[in-house]
Amino acid sequence: MSTGSRLPKLIAFDLDYTLWDFWIDFHIIPPILQDPATGTVYDSSTSDIYYGRRSSPNTIEFYRDVPGILRNLRNEGVTVAACSRTPVPKLAMEALRLMRIPDSKDTDILACNGSNDTPSWTTTTTPAVNFFDQLEIYPTDKTVHFKALHKKTGLPYSEMLFFDDERRNRNVEKLGVTFILVPEGRGMDSELFEKGLKEWRRRHPELMSSGGSEN
Repeated sequence: MSTGSRLPKLIAFDLDYTLWDFWIDFHIIPPILQDPATGTVYDSSTSDIYYGRRSSPNTIEFYRDVPGILRNLRNEGVTVAACSRTPVPKLAMEALRLMRIPDSKDTDILACNGSNDTPSWTTTTTPAVNFFDQLEIYPTDKTVHFKALHKKTGLPYSEMLFFDDERRNRNVEKLGVTFILVPEGRGMDSELFEKGLKEWRRRHPELMSSGGSEN
């Protein structure tokens, strides 16, 4: 993340094919389970709708760069939101409650050293849901999600940056939200995140100079 540069006060992310690489209503079979030894989260399916039988359930995890992005945003005090139109909000919420984010980028290295004093994942990770300040997860137009965010946080739309993999959700820009399309098959990564920050700053030079915002 760029250091010493102005950040939006609220950054929002879609879930499916933005933070994780599946449609949770289509690919994930409940109930969602968690390995007590490793903290790995997985579904109850051993079949794949495209490729037939699988030897193991579907693992539920974020794209590689997502944990670091969320961790940095929390450290910077940015309001983080999830905005998803999934028809299975309870399942999505359960996934976020069970998924864990390492407390530092070194946690995975510690977990692999094989020693008996390796810290448990329960003490070196935090539930992913704790990294989100606002959760707008229900089937509706994304403009409804952002109107709700505006009402709950009191933040102007000009202070909002949104990453999503569906072009139709660009309609949030009519509210004043900066929309960044997540390319198909890519998912959220650090390079795309920095591109989004750069675009938001380009659109709002008045916020860069004043450090404030207007409704």
